[in-house]
Amino acid sequence: MANDDNNGTDDSNIIEERIITPSTLETIDEAVYKYIDEQFNLSCNTNGGFKKVPVLWLSAERAFQIKNNRDVRNDGDFLVLPVMTVQRTSVVKDPNRKGIFYGNIPPVADAQGGSIVVARRINQDKTQNFVNADVHRYAKGGSHQINFPTRKKNKVVYQSISIPMPVYVTMNYDVVVTAQYQQQMNQIVTPFMSRTGGINTFTIERDEHQYEAFIQDNFAQNNNVASLGEDERSYQTTISIEVLGYLIGDDVNEEKPKIVIRENAVEVKLPREHVIMGDIPQDIDKRGFYRD
Repeated sequence: MANDDNNGTDDSNIIEERIITPSTLETIDEAVYKYIDEQFNLSCNTNGGFKKVPVLWLSAERAFQIKNNRDVRNDGDFLVLPVMTVQRTSVVKDPNRKGIFYGNIPPVADAQGGSIVVARRINQDKTQNFVNADVHRYAKGGSHQINFPTRKKNKVVYQSISIPMPVYVTMNYDVVVTAQYQQQMNQIVTPFMSRTGGINTFTIERDEHQYEAFIQDNFAQNNNVASLGEDERSYQTTISIEVLGYLIGDDVNEEKPKIVIRENAVEVKLPREHVIMGDIPQDIDKRGFYRD
């Protein structure tokens, strides 16, 4: 990340380094839940005033929900409406959703792996060591000055940072809104229709990863107003969201590191065979050094 200070000095050589975290199914689940709970941050009129609508992850155990979400249930262990629940309904790995041209890059066949290079930088210390060694060896007049310019091509050591091949998946979620009154339902559902403007897509983020989400066109509604039974009156709307995500690594079952750093070879040396007698030093110049 580059910036300019007050003196006008350009700090474009300053780079902010960040750790690349893996993208898992749980990462995408948390991104969807956090966006609905914190970014939408919906509220409505209730019997206790204008309050935030609680959002529950539906797959959690009931005992865990009762312990950690005491406000969503009354003394009779019934849900206090309104409430929103989020549930993942399906995960699809469809090769047709990867674009027109897609190349599967296998990992490098070694103990580290890694498929795609995401960053490249110069190892300053090792590069400087090679340059100084060449200067001490080839400097004319015996000056041996550090960083003395030479005609030889500099030996630059690069560090390449690579990650596993992303696996693209399509994940579907159902956001179920349950309310006691029609007015509450209108206040909660309206932002899902209007907040994205003329389109039905938005971007969710988690752990430096971004995913594209699409709100489906149909808002399925159901209620028991016409029922003459003794059940409590309720209105229910199901909002379906499709998320285009990707997975990096095998999560906890990953045997190889998720981030691989490799260095290139700057020179290759072959050892010279020596004999006991009759060895003619053909590779030594007049100064007594080995020729290039």
